[in-house]
Amino acid sequence: MSLKAFHLIFIIAAILLAFGCAVWSWMSYFSPERGAWDLAWAVISTLIGVGLIAYEVYFMKKLKNISYL
Repeated sequence: MSLKAFHLIFIIAAILLAFGCAVWSWMSYFSPERGAWDLAWAVISTLIGVGLIAYEVYFMKKLKNISYL
């Protein structure tokens, strides 16, 4: 497995983790016992997930000529 393939898999896992935390925080924020930290974590996690997607697009464009093997 090349470094490019490992990086792709690792960033996808980080994106899924960030959006998973965001969904959990949004659900917690809209529950009856919500708090300000739930909203903060939801917004931060969503922004991190979007940022990781933008980074992955940049990375794939930068290394488009390098093989996955």
